Amino acid sequence: MNYSLKAELDNCYTYADSLDNDGYGARQSTGMKTREMLRFDLLQFLAYLSGNENTELALEIQFIRTYLNHQFTTDKLRSFKYERTEGNNYASIPPRSLTYFVQSDLARLKANPNSIHRSRDYIRTFKLIGQEFIACNNHSSELEISRLTGYCMMLDKYLKSFSLYANDPSPLLDKYNALPKDTNAVNNITFHQANQNNAPETNMAQQKKQSVSAPPKDVDSLLEELHSMTGLDNVKKDITNLVNLLKIKKLREKNGMKQPSVSLHLVFSGNPGTGKTTVARLLADIYKGLGILSGGQLIEVDRGGLVVGYIGQTAVKTQEVIDSALGGILFIDEAYTLTSGKGDNDFGQEAVDTLLKAMEDHRDDFIVIVAGYPDLMEEFLSSNPGLRSRFNKFIYFDDYNGDELMSIFESMCAKQDYKLNDEAKEYAISYWHDRAAHHDETFANAREVRNFMEQAISRQATRIVSMPEIDVTALETLIASDLKQD
Repeated sequence: MNYSLKAELDNCYTYADSLDNDGYGARQSTGMKTREMLRFDLLQFLAYLSGNENTELALEIQFIRTYLNHQFTTDKLRSFKYERTEGNNYASIPPRSLTYFVQSDLARLKANPNSIHRSRDYIRTFKLIGQEFIACNNHSSELEISRLTGYCMMLDKYLKSFSLYANDPSPLLDKYNALPKDTNAVNNITFHQANQNNAPETNMAQQKKQSVSAPPKDVDSLLEELHSMTGLDNVKKDITNLVNLLKIKKLREKNGMKQPSVSLHLVFSGNPGTGKTTVARLLADIYKGLGILSGGQLIEVDRGGLVVGYIGQTAVKTQEVIDSALGGILFIDEAYTLTSGKGDNDFGQEAVDTLLKAMEDHRDDFIVIVAGYPDLMEEFLSSNPGLRSRFNKFIYFDDYNGDELMSIFESMCAKQDYKLNDEAKEYAISYWHDRAAHHDETFANAREVRNFMEQAISRQATRIVSMPEIDVTALETLIASDLKQD
């Protein structure tokens, strides 16, 4: 028995009892104890995750008996699964017991804005028991993990709709700009020269030391941060599914069971400004939190950080960057430029060959993420059989739609203490919906929102600077004319 899971369950049951005692539980409205409703909801959840008709369910039945004190036979579990979770939108409807946890949290928030959200403990319990349940046998399937991911994401969205999910739903760009940039072409050149001269450590080497020494961050909190970001629904699902797979893999390893082979090298494809680097940073912390990476640093480079225009120097420079990324993630933006050069004087292939060797030599503590435009990334992978064999998992970053761009813009305004008057808000909504629907290849998603914001602030400053008296309202208000493009 996993006593940590048992403690989580007991904690939820205890709080369910307190809901009934405080008048927020199910007993007052249904006559059923919230504890028993929670237990039944957990039974349905595990039945939903259980194997198909041809799967042996003895270990799942034993698990249910151990943790939920309910005895199923194989036929009864399959019948229960079919009756309660198949064909009735089960995975799109929050469990009844959760609604009482949410009701209590909302009531307590009115009295104390800093109160603990017990509904988040509730969802953590569902995630933990689901992972343990899938890991308890030798036939864990992608369908089971996908069901776990989809159901728990539905629970997360339900909490988010009540503002009970995360404390800091900042947009991608705000988080990205707040973090130090690891490298660019200039920094990489400086890094190479500094090593040649035994100069002080570069930004990359310093960050690697800091990342290795920093304690791992809580994986669930990192996923919560990911899910709090604007848009990126497909990315969130793919990353969460990968994390669930890795958690289950580690649970099976702990129990001496067979483990699925998982490739951790990734292809991030999408247009500029869709959050690829920000998600890579989070993923580096997640991998460290899971114990997959020893350092958890993310080193960001492009072609200019790897390729030198002299014979033999590209391999040296690429190896230096790789060494700085060992124990973490090497993120190569616009990776297709490494293989797009023509002629004998292009050394991009030398960088690729050095990279492929490092991926083989350091397979247990070195991960590479390559990123760029979708079509060009396909050309990149097709340019070398070694690339195609090592990068077999793609995560696609969609462009933001109009509502998401508007949400990012409003969040940027709030972060910088600006407010939109009614006319400005109406103009911004129309502008971002039109921009999302009609744009060319230069469209930069969240980066474009940042530029738009900076221009609006500049126009506002020009407008108010000549006012005889500038009060707080004038300083914080953006009007429609501040937003309109020249």
